[in-house]
Amino acid sequence: MNTRLVIFDIAGTTVADRGNINEAFRNAFLSIGIIVDASDVDAVMGYRKMEAIKIIINQYAPDFGDDERIIKDIHDVFENNMIEFYEEDKKLEPLPFALSVFQSLQERNIKVALNTGFTRAITDTILKRLGWIDSPLINAVVCSDEVPEGRPYPFMIQHIMQQLLIENVEDVIKVGDTEVDIKEGRNAGCGLVIAVTTGAYLRERLTKHHPDYIINSLNELMPIID
Repeated sequence: MNTRLVIFDIAGTTVADRGNINEAFRNAFLSIGIIVDASDVDAVMGYRKMEAIKIIINQYAPDFGDDERIIKDIHDVFENNMIEFYEEDKKLEPLPFALSVFQSLQERNIKVALNTGFTRAITDTILKRLGWIDSPLINAVVCSDEVPEGRPYPFMIQHIMQQLLIENVEDVIKVGDTEVDIKEGRNAGCGLVIAVTTGAYLRERLTKHHPDYIINSLNELMPIID
């Protein structure tokens, strides 16, 4: 495989998540009086958040399933909660080995990109806090609100490839911590799809979705590529 690009998810894959996204999601539903189980939120991690909200609404309050106003209200609360959290969280940090892996990839002339189910507003808050905006280690960042559909559709991957002039999707590796990351990589036709256990799903759950590799830490990535 001639690897030219590695696309990483953000929360749970390259940036530590201590359950705060799940909590913010549940609190957004609680703002309209709906109590959501944490496991059901885990099941929609990685999706575009508007789509994730629709899935949960149809589970818990199907009568509201077509009410775009309620869906937007929930999303607005979630987005505001996450922006406030990421602006203030003193423990916000990259996951172990993320930066060293980015550096190793760049040294091999392999481009590094990030994609996410977050909106650009949330994503930029994270990137600013971490000093990753205009970082020489990251060649592109695409968010779910910048393409026609989020995961599991392949549009974010395709958009990144267009930005970075990568023509062959078999030269692309997708790395993520959720079921929908795996599906996104498969739907795009990536040369490798790699799941990591540092986020929402444990190894047993990731195995069911048949990634090419499951790794426990990003430091296991370079031996696969080399």
